[in-house]
Formats: sequence, C-alpha cells, structure tokens
Amino acid sequence: MIKFKRQKDLTQGPLLPQIIMFSLPLIATSILQLLFNTADTIVVGRWGGDTPEECEVALAAVGSCGSLITLFVNLFLGLSVGAGIVVAHDIGAKRENEVQKTVHTSVITALAAGALVTVLGFLTTNWALRLMGTDESVLPEATKYIYAYFCGMPANMLYNYCASILRSKGDTVRPLIFLSIAGVANVIMNLVAVLVFDWGAMGVGAATAVSQWVSCILIVVYMMHMEGPCRIELSKLRLDLAKFKRILFVGLPAGLQSMLFSISNILIQSSVNSFGPTIVAANTTASNLNNYIYASQNSLYHTALTFVAQNAGAKNYNRMKQSALGCVLVVIVVGLGIGTLMHLFSDALLGIFSPDNPEVIMYAQVRHVLFCFTYFLCGIMEVGTGMLRGLGKSFVPMIISLIGSCVLRIVWIYTVFAWLPVESTVENTMFRMNMLYVSYPITWIITSVALYIMAFFEFRKFKREHNL
Repeated sequence: MIKFKRQKDLTQGPLLPQIIMFSLPLIATSILQLLFNTADTIVVGRWGGDTPEECEVALAAVGSCGSLITLFVNLFLGLSVGAGIVVAHDIGAKRENEVQKTVHTSVITALAAGALVTVLGFLTTNWALRLMGTDESVLPEATKYIYAYFCGMPANMLYNYCASILRSKGDTVRPLIFLSIAGVANVIMNLVAVLVFDWGAMGVGAATAVSQWVSCILIVVYMMHMEGPCRIELSKLRLDLAKFKRILFVGLPAGLQSMLFSISNILIQSSVNSFGPTIVAANTTASNLNNYIYASQNSLYHTALTFVAQNAGAKNYNRMKQSALGCVLVVIVVGLGIGTLMHLFSDALLGIFSPDNPEVIMYAQVRHVLFCFTYFLCGIMEVGTGMLRGLGKSFVPMIISLIGSCVLRIVWIYTVFAWLPVESTVENTMFRMNMLYVSYPITWIITSVALYIMAFFEFRKFKREHNL
C-alpha cells in the first residue's frame, strides 16, 4: 500500500497562514518563469544590435512572438491544470492508487503535447507572424527567435505538468528551487549567446529552450526518487484511458479558455503592430513589467484551485468556502501592493529594457500606468475561475470568460478602437493606445461579476448534493 508522506493536508489547520505560505513559493516561481522572458528582453534591448535602432528591432522581434507562443502553448498547459485538479481531488479523498495512475498518464500526455506543439510551431510560425501584421523589418529576427524557443517545448510541458502535480499535494517549494537553478542558467546563456556569439534574438530563444530542459530534468529526477503516490516510476508509465478522459474533461476547457484569451491578445498585438516598431518595443517593455503583477496574482488562482479541490475531495464545505474568500482577500492585497510599487519605480524599471531610447520609455508608460492600478481586477477574476475549477467545473468558467473577456475585447477592438481617428501626433497616438488597453479592465470587471455569481450557486449546489 502506498503511504502519503510529507503530504500537506490543506483540509485542516489555520487557513490564512496556509494560503500565504502556499502562495509565496508559487509567486516566486511565477516571477522566475517571467525572468526567462525578461532576461531575453533586457539582453536584446541593450545588446541585440550595434545601434539603438537594431536593438529596437530585436526587442520588437521578441515581443511580437509572446502572444503567438502563448496561443500554441496554453491549450496543452490547460491539461496540466486538469491533472493537478484530478490529483488534488484524489489526495483529499485519500485515493492513493488513483493518484499514481494520474501521475503516469500526465507524463505521457505532457511529452506528446510538447512534441505536437513543437511541430505546429515550426510549420505555422512564419505564416502566423505575417497574419498578425508583424513588421517586415522585425519578421526575420522574430522567426529565428520562435524557432529556437520551440526546441524547449517538450521540456516546458513536462516541467509544468510535474509542477502542477507537486502543487496539488501541497509542495510549492521544490518547483521554485528547480526553476531558480534554470533561471540562473538562462541568464548566463543569454549573455553568452548574444555578447559572445552575436546570435541576437535567436540566441536568447535558444538560451530559454536550454533552461527549460534544465528545469525539466531536475523536477523529473526528483519525482523519480521521492516518496509517496506522486512518484514517477518508468515501469508504470502507461496511458490510463479513464484518467486521461478525466484530465481532458477538467483540463481541456481550461486550455481552450487560455487559448481563446491568447487569440484576443493576438488581436491586441496586431493592433499594437499597426503603430510601428517603436510602439511594439514600448508595449513589449511595459508588458514585461506588468506580467509580474499578473504572475503574482495568477499564483492565487492556483492556490484557490488547490485548496478548493482538496477540500471538495474531503467534502469539507465550510473550509472550501473560507479558502475561496481568503484567496480573494490575498489577491487584492498582492495586486494593488505590487502594482503600486511598480508605479513608484516605473522610470527606473522601464529604463532597464531600453536605456538609449527615451521614445520607447515614453510610450511604454501609457500601458504601464494603467495596468499598475487595474491589474488587481484580473486577479479577482482569476481566483473566481480557480474556485470553479477546484470544484471540477471547467466548462462554466470557459464559457463565461469566452463571452465576458474574449468576445467583448474583440468587439471593442473592431468598434471603439477601430473608429478612432488616426493622426501622426504623439497625443493622438497615446490616446489611441489608452483606448486599446482600457478594454482589459472593462472586460475583467464584467467577467468577474459573472464568475462570482456562478460560484455562489455552484457552492450552494455542492452543499445540497453532499448533504452538508
């Protein structure tokens, strides 16, 4: 019989301290993952060419690929969320053997997904970048960057699936350790690829790919030697169809939702591309900083998901509800706190990316200021999604997010933004940028209201169905 050892029981104990202690390593892990991309951006923004103009093109090349990479990756990473939820439910219900089936099914799924994404990326990248309206001066560097980046995709998938499984049993520290090691390797390889070999955008893409393999190997080796039901054993690697279907049922809607968000972000990126390389570089700079606010808040999404899932498996209704409310409180504090700090130091932070191009910094402030004080709304929305997914309700948040965020954002782009007058003045450019970016907080509010109304009814339904 497999025994649970070093397992964190999230169904009992002081709740708020547990939420904070669970979330802090997740926040640190998310920030480290972003440092991969930030390291790429800083290196190419400073040393990606012999002149400020060449550095601007390299910076725009890396930025142009972000939404496209996310589109390819998010569908399959959603399945890792499904794997984590299934494991958390079984841990809460003390079904050890079922956990092992999910773990080994997840490893096979991750490797297959990574290989598929790599092939799709190589076949469609150039066409997709042109469809997005990527500037011809940026296209060659962007293509090289994304080709190199996708070489690490199988490792990226497997790492995220394994990390999701470890989180589901309450371990958020070890994924942080492994990513820290890979992060240091990434920074070193970035500098070598650009400064020594002069590979530009392709070099930072290759460095990121190698670092993804480092983090993947570390987490897999650890899970092969750990104790408990989440251990990976090569002799047990097989696809359990029942578990695969369950992972698909829970995770596929999560992946589709993320993919649909990516489509709306690609449309936003296409609109940004219409401003020219300078604004693309400015958007890349600001979004890299803003993503730290999002990543910190998204950690509370995973926290809400895991706490609700374990307590749902244990049929602990009151703690499940309290966990959800605690995550809402923490995500508001985190979002507003980090956003305020980033605004106070905005000039210095933005200057790190493109110190020799004040025009890029000026336009980057447009997005940066708006997101610093509104991104907490996105965090509230993410926690609402986590609550519902923790209950195993994945289709509901997908539909709500599709309508509330994606569809409305697309409508905004093709109506309000499209109808704005186009004039070649700094004031008009900044106004149009603001009107494009304001679609984000508007849709976050609408989506959050719908998610929390649905969460209220689903929690009540759970209580009735289990006679709690």
